Amino acid sequence: MAAPLLEINDLRLEVRTVDGWAHLLQEVNLQLARGEVLGLVGETGCGKSVTALTIMRLFPMPPGRVSGGQVHFNGVDLLKLSEPEMRQIRGRRIAMVFQDPMTFLNPVFTIGDQLVTALLAHSAPPGSARERRRWAQARAVELLREVNIPAPRERLCQYPHQF
Repeated sequence: MAAPLLEINDLRLEVRTVDGWAHLLQEVNLQLARGEVLGLVGETGCGKSVTALTIMRLFPMPPGRVSGGQVHFNGVDLLKLSEPEMRQIRGRRIAMVFQDPMTFLNPVFTIGDQLVTALLAHSAPPGSARERRRWAQARAVELLREVNIPAPRERLCQYPHQF
């Protein structure tokens, strides 16, 4: 049997409060095989988003701290990676869809600015800055077309509230 794509063992997260450390996650364990889909379901405040943010290393530290466990992705413990190493994986190999779409896109930047910035950070091929930017702009148009956004080239110049 193949090793799991994602394996979480005894993950624990705490956050500092005025009264000391509060346990946000305790003993989170799961395995996800390549090609499987996993849905986290539960009541508001039960830790679904905190779990995902911790896996992605997006939970603010401090005030939080991982007090135990491992998060293995493709055999690599994400909790042991440096931030630059994590940035090489985040967005390119592992990603998350945030639950509040109104806060996902920054209202002061165009859709194109935001897509191009993400593409340049996570998936642009080698080349000059001009070549990379040109590639990212073309790829952004392709991505909008793939999700059936009409007039994708023109939409890159629009702001999130115009969608």
